[in-house]
Amino acid sequence: MSSPISSLGSIGNISELPKLQPLQPSSEEGGFSSVLKNALQQVNVLNGGAEQQVGTLLKGGNTDMSSVMIAVEKADVAFQLMMQVRNKIVSAYQDIEKMQF
Repeated sequence: MSSPISSLGSIGNISELPKLQPLQPSSEEGGFSSVLKNALQQVNVLNGGAEQQVGTLLKGGNTDMSSVMIAVEKADVAFQLMMQVRNKIVSAYQDIEKMQF
């Protein structure tokens, strides 16, 4: 009987996970809009990678379930974070809209 902790060794090394690039504003656009644009692009990249890995798994490709689940969860967390940021931006806009000058 193996312990649940011993089965964690099969997950792999965390250094094998893809690295995210830091959000840097480009010199072409304003700082805030550029950061948001880059964040959306990274969410799209994570989502595309997760979709590709799921497709490979479903076709019987040479990939393991744990790496697919990690990719899907990373894409999900990134999307949830993006939605929370969007909600905060909309809330701030509505607060400003309610102000009287």
